[in-house]
Amino acid sequence: MNFEFSPEQLQLRDVARRFLEERSPSSAVRAVMEGDAAYDKALWAGFAEMGFLGVTIPEEFGGLGLGYLELCVLAEEVGRSLAPVPFSSSVYLATEFLLAAGDDAQKACCLRELASGKLIGTFSGGKGVTVRNGALEGSCWPVADGSVADFAVIAAEGEGGLSLHMVDLSLPGVTRTTLETIDPSRNHARLDFAGVSAQPLGNHKADAASLISTVLDKAAVLTAFEQVGGADRALEMARDYALDRMAFGRPIGSFQAIKHMLADMYVSATLARSNAYYGAWALSTGDAELPAAAAAARVSATKAFQHCAKNDIQVHGGMGFTWAFDCHLYYRRANLLALNLGSLSEWEDKLISRLQSRNAA
Repeated sequence: MNFEFSPEQLQLRDVARRFLEERSPSSAVRAVMEGDAAYDKALWAGFAEMGFLGVTIPEEFGGLGLGYLELCVLAEEVGRSLAPVPFSSSVYLATEFLLAAGDDAQKACCLRELASGKLIGTFSGGKGVTVRNGALEGSCWPVADGSVADFAVIAAEGEGGLSLHMVDLSLPGVTRTTLETIDPSRNHARLDFAGVSAQPLGNHKADAASLISTVLDKAAVLTAFEQVGGADRALEMARDYALDRMAFGRPIGSFQAIKHMLADMYVSATLARSNAYYGAWALSTGDAELPAAAAAARVSATKAFQHCAKNDIQVHGGMGFTWAFDCHLYYRRANLLALNLGSLSEWEDKLISRLQSRNAA
């Protein structure tokens, strides 16, 4: 079985890497982190022009009509560059919920605008929001890109159980409060709803929990590719510094302790890539292995990115802890992504229970 990407997909990766190296250097990430803007609007417009926001959206709705493998390729480059844009919230989550469960009117209304970057979407599945007579009450946090999203897909509890709703975040009764996180280059917010009108997401009311689980599994694979991209870049930074930095008349990379650290980073990053590729296969083929593969990819990639980002700082020594070096940018993103979509322990529990269920069957 060949898990390698096709020549066309590798070409897309090269195009995306060149684009992001030019448009999203570390200076651009720092500008968002240190400034007032919640994301890089110029970069977001560039994503739209390149077609990156509509990779899985059908051509009839203004997208490219490609597949999940192409989106995995892009996700890796987004993670590698730490692009400060609401890509994951709008593309992995809001778009996927609409594609999976939106009715024709909702798709016609939103998908074209999502592909063009004119609309930004997000999702919140946390407890704390209820729905009664089509109106939302309660609060949810932290919501990724909640301060900048135009609409949100909200999981709410009602008399009939859990259901999914689309809500315009510009409506009266919606209060958004920006939250401070370890990575200010990615926006998070608290959303408060006070009798806000919302429309059901399509006709998918019978098993909202199952739909949420499926979309989160897809997002877990895509996020794993972001983490793999970040882990690889952190490893490259550490390697390059170890080759350039001299101590006692020789590169520090020649010392055994540094060699072992870099070797451990390489092993964890390679294992994560292997699991991410398996997840990509399950995602692109719709295989029944997706739940277990997604959890394995999520766990492995989370550990790898955190490990590589931490050791990148260690290899840089005292300089690695300073604001001037970019090591902390990857450390921040690694820890932020470790909590998005649920914590590492939650995904470890999912992996164990899914493997047990598969083995029992």
